[in-house]
Amino acid sequence: MDPIHIPQLTKAPQQTEVINFNEPIPGLETLTPVQGQLKVTHRGSYLDVSAHADTIVTLTCHRCLQQYNYRLSIAPSELIWLDETSDQVDLVLLDRDISTEDLIETLPPKGTFDPTTWIYEQLCLELPQRQLCDQACKGIELTPVESPSPAIDRRWASLETFKDQLRS
Repeated sequence: MDPIHIPQLTKAPQQTEVINFNEPIPGLETLTPVQGQLKVTHRGSYLDVSAHADTIVTLTCHRCLQQYNYRLSIAPSELIWLDETSDQVDLVLLDRDISTEDLIETLPPKGTFDPTTWIYEQLCLELPQRQLCDQACKGIELTPVESPSPAIDRRWASLETFKDQLRS
């Protein structure tokens, strides 16, 4: 998917661009191409971005370490604010605590919106934290191993005989 130049979006019909896609996303290993639809609408001071996408990924169970296929479906929506200063790094901000007002997504109004990166991020956020092949997965089955009798160090042999004399 090609990046969307934000000023060009204002000239689109209803200031909206709809992208249908069926392609692999770089950096995300999937069994099937990611397919879905992305809608980006310019609302003056922000972009309204929504999508739905589906793919199948191979995950590894955290209990039994077996690989399994997982259907990854997303339907995210997000408001991305357009701010002239969004691409500038303020060194003063790097040395302070981050407040909730700083946790908003911003883009420069004359910049671009990369739909591939946005879809990639949304898919990664939807991957399960706890990856289990089945809710009833018991994990790796351990087989009991017969432990050999401990070898007696000959240096301790005289102590062992002394211990046996004390018992009698």
